[in-house]
Amino acid sequence: MRVGSFVLAAQFPGQGQGEALHRAVRSAEVAEEAGLDTVWLAEHHFVPYGTCPSAVTLAALLLGRTQRIRVGTAVSVLPTVHPVALGEQAALLHVTSGGRFSLGVGRGGPWVDLEVFGAGLKAYESGFPESLDLLVRWLREPSVGASGGRFSFREVPVVPRPSESLTDGTGPEVVVACTSPASVRLAAERGLPMLLGMHIGDEEKAEMVALWRQHARAAGRPAQEVHGVAHVSAGVCQIADRRTDAVEALTKAMPGWLKQGLDAHVTVDGRTRQMRDPLAYTELLCGLHPVGTPRLCADRLAATSERTGIDRFALLIEGSGDLAATEENVRRLGAEVLPHLG
Repeated sequence: MRVGSFVLAAQFPGQGQGEALHRAVRSAEVAEEAGLDTVWLAEHHFVPYGTCPSAVTLAALLLGRTQRIRVGTAVSVLPTVHPVALGEQAALLHVTSGGRFSLGVGRGGPWVDLEVFGAGLKAYESGFPESLDLLVRWLREPSVGASGGRFSFREVPVVPRPSESLTDGTGPEVVVACTSPASVRLAAERGLPMLLGMHIGDEEKAEMVALWRQHARAAGRPAQEVHGVAHVSAGVCQIADRRTDAVEALTKAMPGWLKQGLDAHVTVDGRTRQMRDPLAYTELLCGLHPVGTPRLCADRLAATSERTGIDRFALLIEGSGDLAATEENVRRLGAEVLPHLG
């Protein structure tokens, strides 16, 4: 089982953006010290929900500051960037880090980001498959050209080529954030692992894994690939000597962050948004994920793995909003939970 942290660089009420980013960087450094497998970095624009606007840039910083831990994006928002530009950055990080970089990508949302970056609503609604295919080709082939609906250019060489890294792999892994049957099928047909969100529980995640396997087999993916792919389950983790204390730490801090962070999202086309109740959502997350004593957290992770077949986790560890408490949470995850998981 591979357990990692999920870092949003969340800006809690009363905090500055620099404080949020400092906590994000420091928690990643502590994650390596604590023996975690991966640090997954979120990306958001123009909102305090997450203050990191470029997950791949923050990944570069953390890869330079660490020696062992894998660093991944969760996710780089593909509709707002050129897939070749992102592919070049991913290849660069893969080669220079000795293969420690994972590229997670997703559609994002119908936010004003699409207007600011000139992508337009079409890039979000229908352009994701074209962008994803171009990105994957860039990371796997020696030269690439395009003649699609959104991207068209003559064939050019891939520099640097990820396959020339001093590693056993052909390039950085690509993980796709999946929230719907359509996105599950998209990932499965290409043999790409899924990142499944923290807002859903084990039963729904198990159904999505089963659907992925169904589509992957139908697409002719090799049996070894179908059963060996390493999906990632996102969740929340808060450790305390008593479960009530862990729940209290999150219910005191997260609703304020969720309210100001989610309320700040602006749609590109004025469509109506339905937002979750911040306290109810926090309580839901506490019920779904490893929140409580170290033994309870280990048992919860083991149960999720058994029910879903997923053995990689990206756990939000900054839910208290406090730097010292976040560092302690990460250290306890490494010292008191991981030993129970093997």
